[in-house]
Amino acid sequence: MPFDTATSYRPGARFGPFAIRSGSRRQFAASNYALEWMMNPYNRAEVIDCGDVPVSPYDNALAVDQMETAYTTLLARPVNGSASARTAKLALDGVEHPRILTLGGDHTIVLPILRSLHQVYGPISVIHFDAHIDTWPSLGGITEQSKVTHGTFFTLAFEEGLMSNTSIHAGIRNKLHGPELIEHDEEVGFELIMADDIDDLGTDEIVKHIRQRIGDSPVYLSFDIDTIDPGQAPATGTPEPAGWTGRETKRILRGLAGLNFVGADIVEVAPAYDNAGDITGILAAGLANDFLALFVTDEPPKRQVKRRQTPADEL
Repeated sequence: MPFDTATSYRPGARFGPFAIRSGSRRQFAASNYALEWMMNPYNRAEVIDCGDVPVSPYDNALAVDQMETAYTTLLARPVNGSASARTAKLALDGVEHPRILTLGGDHTIVLPILRSLHQVYGPISVIHFDAHIDTWPSLGGITEQSKVTHGTFFTLAFEEGLMSNTSIHAGIRNKLHGPELIEHDEEVGFELIMADDIDDLGTDEIVKHIRQRIGDSPVYLSFDIDTIDPGQAPATGTPEPAGWTGRETKRILRGLAGLNFVGADIVEVAPAYDNAGDITGILAAGLANDFLALFVTDEPPKRQVKRRQTPADEL
């Protein structure tokens, strides 16, 4: 979804889908066995690239409607492949629906996505990886459409009844106007895991907390690339220092396997701010591959690390 006209700082995420696809050039379905996952997601499901959703760069209201229409149309398509059937028991119609991985685009794209998912599943939980809470009050401005931004969409989704009250943030480290915004965030339905919490809790405890929060509810995974420290992912519109590393984040993601994921996205990749090595696009493509693995696995991988014998062991 190449949309970025609701950003508050640096634009350019409309080119994110291109950058992520470009970063995936070394990822092939036939040679995608991931050692950390101990499987190849392409062997368990049919994966189709549906291309870019045509969105208006001039009219945000029209663009949001176009994105919702496209997502709703894709959700109605029949399911193929051998992925474990998990969504049928969650859907209001009792039918298995496609699980869509969306490449953004600024974070506003989640509002039309949640509207579409609500038609199929009712209110759902959200696991939100981000440096920012994105639950700013929708105070509006000159026009009604000015309420819809990449920082207010969760508040709007809450006001529309699209989410349950069992959602959670992970990786947060942005500055706020004051503590009242955290109170508002809790009202919207989120719990908070700060970026610094990884130092005190470690990845395993963060995984445990997320899983307990989400439970068995249908859950949507929304991932802003600024979760990652800008030293590893500089190409984003609102970078924040002191983020998680790619390795830490990928380990947390693996620990979430088996939750009832009904969709996912990766957003806010703005390649104009990347370095010559395109490291943000490459990292985002790797994370997208992890999301596919989350769709088709029933539990976190249990990799056994064999201890190597040392000369001291022989003495």
